[in-house]
Amino acid sequence: MEAKRLLLGDEAVALAAIDSGLSGVYAYPGTPSTEITEFIQKDSSARERGVHSRWCTNEKTAMEAALGMSYAGKRALVCMKHVGMNVCADPFINSAVTGVSGGLIVLAADDPSMHSSQNEQDSRFYGNFAMIPMFEPSNQQEAYDMVGSAFNLSEELHVPVMMRLVTRLAHSRAEVERGTLREENRLDPSNDRGWILLPAIARKQYLKLIDKQPLMLGESESSPFNALTLTGEKGTGIIACGIAYNYVKEAGPEVSGILKLSHYPLPQEKIRALAAASDKILVIEDGQPFVEHEVRAILGTGYPVEGRLTGTLPRTGELTPDSVGRAVGKPNFRHFPDALNMAPRPPQLCPGCGHRDVYTALNEVIADYPEARVFGDIGCYTLGALPPFRTLSSCVDMGASITMAKGAADAGLYPAIAVIGDSTFTHSGMTGLLDAVNENADVTILISDNLTTAMTGGQDSAGTSKYEGICIGLGVDPSHVKVVVPLSAKIAEIRETIRREIAYHGVSVIIARRECIQSLKRHNARKS
Repeated sequence: MEAKRLLLGDEAVALAAIDSGLSGVYAYPGTPSTEITEFIQKDSSARERGVHSRWCTNEKTAMEAALGMSYAGKRALVCMKHVGMNVCADPFINSAVTGVSGGLIVLAADDPSMHSSQNEQDSRFYGNFAMIPMFEPSNQQEAYDMVGSAFNLSEELHVPVMMRLVTRLAHSRAEVERGTLREENRLDPSNDRGWILLPAIARKQYLKLIDKQPLMLGESESSPFNALTLTGEKGTGIIACGIAYNYVKEAGPEVSGILKLSHYPLPQEKIRALAAASDKILVIEDGQPFVEHEVRAILGTGYPVEGRLTGTLPRTGELTPDSVGRAVGKPNFRHFPDALNMAPRPPQLCPGCGHRDVYTALNEVIADYPEARVFGDIGCYTLGALPPFRTLSSCVDMGASITMAKGAADAGLYPAIAVIGDSTFTHSGMTGLLDAVNENADVTILISDNLTTAMTGGQDSAGTSKYEGICIGLGVDPSHVKVVVPLSAKIAEIRETIRREIAYHGVSVIIARRECIQSLKRHNARKS
């Protein structure tokens, strides 16, 4: 076994999970979390052990399957990007009430600055809402070390543990020293009735969760991942959360003390000790002002606390060495003016992509319908909102295209058209289609099927080769489930199919099927 490896933050988490006796990882691909599951899928020791690592249909099914593995006594990891926490919120919140048997880690990868996301939410609010411990590593080695600690704490307190990464840590590399390989837990299905959340039982379970809060706080106060350093000088005290600790250390500010914060709930004694030694506190955290709010509540309104809320740090976007340097009194620290003058390269669909032919044909048809609106979804094809196509009118969340088109049709809009990808359709589009079928809504739905989950790198798509059957099974008239091949030579055929289905006043589905040009290249390369 290699003693040291150069790893992404995501890969450090994955390797640590394997070494900690993991039995299953459950996930839906989403940047910046995808590489965790991919690493486990490719790891030889994980394959030898039979660690479960197939992709799930969405984050809710992933969370529930991981909870089921925990019920059986085994250690499980469930991974997602921050918006996936919205999808799995129901089982996630309830898992804190049922408790766990085998250790369960919920990995949320947040994306400050929205590099590949539609919002900038902070998953720490979810951990606080569920009242469970959270870990936020500051570097790759700490990410590795935390996983084992998180599994142990989960089994000690019988609660799930959240682990939060941000894009910059998830996708940067550092050397990681590997520990020992632990055996998997033995199969031990729980018979505790706490898993049955009938109201009478849920009330008792909820009280148990409340009773565990002092234990969680005690673990945080004594955690090796929370370190308070006092200088003996009066001045500003800094609370640096996760990756922000690196930026603070780089800047080397003259301060009264630094609290490195990586284990939640907040260690209140350490925060009060820092406050007592300081004139004010500056909270430096990547994401929303989660800790800043909490520290204000702990110290009271009379104590000065600065951070994102006060404008000392930018209110939005990810932290940088520059922004942190300026906040701690080191202006122009590592400032790169040339980078600010670089022209951005707008994203675009790949040359030869089938989505291009779909939008070309669709635009030609809807030119005859001035009131037409095309509701989009999450995937590569979202780029159809940009030049040269400018086809889409909306992109809100996974699966929203179908239900938004239905709602617009309910309001009298015609034609109301939805464009959704194959993986997104099985993720959360099927229920919207059932709503449309149940009311025979006047909508035309285009499933742009490129036979993979392309935007996140070509993972398996849950519904491949099943879409016609799914649509018919949900009640769409078989005569209005059409399949076309998006090629430039077939534009006239695609155009005519779209025109006919728009003219039909009911639910119609057009499946435009051609393999992603990038995955086709990979498949051809493997054959040669």
